[in-house]
Amino acid sequence: MMSQPIEQMLMRNSEDFLIPADIVANVQEENHLDHAFMVLTKVRYAKIPVLDHNQKFKGLLSLSMITEEMLGLKGIDARCLSKKQVKDVMQTEVETIKPTADCEEILHRLVNQPFLVVVDNDNRFLGIVTRRELLKSMNYLSHEFDNFYVTEPK
Repeated sequence: MMSQPIEQMLMRNSEDFLIPADIVANVQEENHLDHAFMVLTKVRYAKIPVLDHNQKFKGLLSLSMITEEMLGLKGIDARCLSKKQVKDVMQTEVETIKPTADCEEILHRLVNQPFLVVVDNDNRFLGIVTRRELLKSMNYLSHEFDNFYVTEPK
């Protein structure tokens, strides 16, 4: 269990943890891979969320998933990208969190992921929580803790 003072300090900036859906780059599951390739190349993210037409979260897509499709016996062939859709290659086994997730759960899950997908009870995409934002709170905690608490060795 996380120490209450530490959790309180980390959560001081919790409103900054969520990067809202409307500013997170994403693709639709029905998009062709050539379109997704362009999006991923322009935004320079390793992975982006895949949504359906109702803004429900369906999975994640990475540049490596797309380039894997282009590799053939005779080299790289990008022509196949216009024939396949995002849903054909996306990662569908993705852990998500609810907006009510506590700090400890977020910390544990961000150890192995650069970001966590946040969805509501209907699986509607709300945004992402990034490791970067949580590390900024850890930085705040490490520099400001003594301004709020007095600590003594046991």
